Amino acid sequence: MLNETLLALLAFSPIVLAAVLLVGLQWPAKHAMPLAFLLTVIIALWAWDMTGTRVLASSLQGLVISVSLLWIIFGAILLLNTLKHTGAITTIRNGFTAISPDRRIQAIIVAWCFGCFIEGASGFGTPAAVAAPLMVALGFPALGAVLMGMLIQSTPVSFGAVGTPIIVGVTTGLDNGAINRTLTATGSGWEDYLQTVTSNVAVTHAIIGIMMPLFMCMMLTRFFGKNKSWKQGLEILPFAVFAGLAFTLPYALTGVFLGPEFPSLVGGLVGLAIVVTAARKGFLVPKHTFDFPDEAEWPGEWLGSLAIHTEDLKKKPISLGLAWFPYLLLPVLLVLSRTHDGFKALLTGWNIAFSNLLGEAGISAGIQPLYLPGGILVFVSLVAVLSQTRSLKSFGPAIHESSRTLIGAGFVLMFTVPMVRIFINSGVNEADIASMPVMTAKVAADLVGDFFPAISGVIGALGAFIAGSNTVSNMMFSQFQFEVAQTLGVSTAMVVALQAVGAAAGNMIAIHNVVAASATVGLLGREGTTLRKTALPTLYYLVALGLIGMIAIYGLGVSDPLLSLS
Repeated sequence: MLNETLLALLAFSPIVLAAVLLVGLQWPAKHAMPLAFLLTVIIALWAWDMTGTRVLASSLQGLVISVSLLWIIFGAILLLNTLKHTGAITTIRNGFTAISPDRRIQAIIVAWCFGCFIEGASGFGTPAAVAAPLMVALGFPALGAVLMGMLIQSTPVSFGAVGTPIIVGVTTGLDNGAINRTLTATGSGWEDYLQTVTSNVAVTHAIIGIMMPLFMCMMLTRFFGKNKSWKQGLEILPFAVFAGLAFTLPYALTGVFLGPEFPSLVGGLVGLAIVVTAARKGFLVPKHTFDFPDEAEWPGEWLGSLAIHTEDLKKKPISLGLAWFPYLLLPVLLVLSRTHDGFKALLTGWNIAFSNLLGEAGISAGIQPLYLPGGILVFVSLVAVLSQTRSLKSFGPAIHESSRTLIGAGFVLMFTVPMVRIFINSGVNEADIASMPVMTAKVAADLVGDFFPAISGVIGALGAFIAGSNTVSNMMFSQFQFEVAQTLGVSTAMVVALQAVGAAAGNMIAIHNVVAASATVGLLGREGTTLRKTALPTLYYLVALGLIGMIAIYGLGVSDPLLSLS
């Protein structure tokens, strides 16, 4: 049998191949991902000795998940196209110009504040899918809109979908029964331990996340400004840091005192109110307004197939409240669908389930069309067209335009997501070895020893890069991180928190998240360009996270209930 180091290198090779083809050679994902998928299949069958049936079942599972993602993409595009046809986009665009014509401030409000709020309500990549097309409607280049949408896949993600990455990801990723039994003797328990993890995650994210709005502005001015200047982004430093604090302070306090369900929701809502008010009053707003070059000067790589044309903006405007009503209704329904038992039961009642595909235990998949954000987005689109035009006349063209954008995304996702599922399901094999992600993480941990807290977040990011999900990364690696922390005699709650924060940051470079966000603005084929840009803030996040982890564990000596028992 191959040794662990060679196995880890083999497991990592499809990721390296995808990165080289997408980022290095700038291949479109529709060409790169089939090759990465094929290499994954070969490694799974040969090195991991997975059965052909299990590989095929994992691929089918991935296809079902791809349909779910496409449903979300369709709903997000449909909402924008519906609002375009009803004239609401004209009103929304004029409203943002009235708040501030500065594109940096618009990006902070739409992507950072509103996007973080949507993440708290929904998750599933919905914030990028909603924010990116909305920003295109406001006059942002498609590539810039996708980049801004991807950057919000960071700080709010650990508490996205009403805390799912912590409540589901960490809880199911750890042996919580054993932890609970150990702590019960001291009068403590699992809930106290999970709250310790939650507090660590909230405070760590809050420290790093303060600078994310500034990163967004600097990348906007550097890559999409006429002067290609980092300095124009730095000009908004006071306002950007203010916006960062407006989100992260209520976010951290909510996580520490209320638990994992509402930090991103509360932070996003409070931040949105504070930042919009500040922008209206000109508080900390820079003297010089930043705007993009004239659209006629934009290079082709900035443009997607989704566009708001001049004739779309000439439609009869409607009131600001009515125009924004769909975007206000959306988070309300998303929150209710996750927190109200009766409403949730109604939406989950229609469940297309596939259990133990091809007889493979544990490989199941399902689609809940009404419960997924896609179903709620479609419903909100229907409500929008009826409330804004009193007619369904505009709905047909909106559906037709939205459907056309799905073909390219579907082709890419049918290779990307099955590849992910083969990775994750590779723990069941004839060779009796750990799954591909765990094997890679184990070898990395063995190499660094006591410096492990510095790379805990990188392992979490690796899981999210592969799976495109903070929740799945936490499921894969939480127990591994816990066991390494115990071996080192350091705080298990802090190391698990580093895992969760790193997994959130990894969403910024997750390939199928980039594909999904790009699809909403018709930008397929330029995924490598986006990844090259999102790599920079991801690196910032992981380096800062590693430093915080080392300082917290070895400098401040943070503890947890389990460590005090040892």
